[in-house]
Amino acid sequence: MKRFLMCEPKFFEVCYVINPWMEGNMGKVNKALADKQWQHLHDTVAGLASVSLTEPAAGLPDMVFTANAGLVHKNDFIVASFLHAERQPEAKLFGQFFAAQGYRVQHLREETIFEGAGDALFDAQERLWVGSGIRSDSQALDEIIAVLDVEAHALELVDPRWYHLDTAFCPLPQGRAIAYAKAFSAKSVDALDHAFGENIIWVSEPDAKNFACNAISIDRHIIMHKASAELKSALKQRGLEVIEADVSEFLKSGGACKCLTLEI
Repeated sequence: MKRFLMCEPKFFEVCYVINPWMEGNMGKVNKALADKQWQHLHDTVAGLASVSLTEPAAGLPDMVFTANAGLVHKNDFIVASFLHAERQPEAKLFGQFFAAQGYRVQHLREETIFEGAGDALFDAQERLWVGSGIRSDSQALDEIIAVLDVEAHALELVDPRWYHLDTAFCPLPQGRAIAYAKAFSAKSVDALDHAFGENIIWVSEPDAKNFACNAISIDRHIIMHKASAELKSALKQRGLEVIEADVSEFLKSGGACKCLTLEI
């Protein structure tokens, strides 16, 4: 059974702007609705997998997005190093949590920016895809390989709206994936096409704007904020079932279902 880490949105709000989705949304989060949406997502994930919780901290509204805590591989946890000062204090708290859980806590070089599983995703073949260009540094790739001894491939993000890899790419079971082509450089689109071939579904811009690629994959179930009829049909033809979980309040901060979970 898969296991995920989540963090209750006790202190969640939009009180600064560090990505394009936050612009115009400061102070506009409906906290009661956010709590309800988070609980529904939690219960949906918990119905298919195991869910652990870490304590939220006052003054860290984005701690709810546990995907950025770091990268988990077996018993190793590479702690994130955040670009923006507003999120940097999260790293110490997540490191303490994983140390208490018995993980071997690892760090990249102090000067390397790496925003965890937001920018590093394993596919069904255990290949690691590492995104850079917006929030994480390209040199993180070689450092991760040195720490984890895994096969890893670089992907370059070019649109600040899709600032983390997990907003534009989601590996799926049986060697499949969904992705949004315009989020990537042409070289990275070619790399994904070469690696996945006919097993990759390139989503439309409306689906991308609804954070369809920011999805949680659990067996044949794909949990996402919203999907078009076309995307649902394409996934169904491949034996996959879409479960929609409305997280509209969190989209105001630039995150959706996958951002709110970290597979551990």
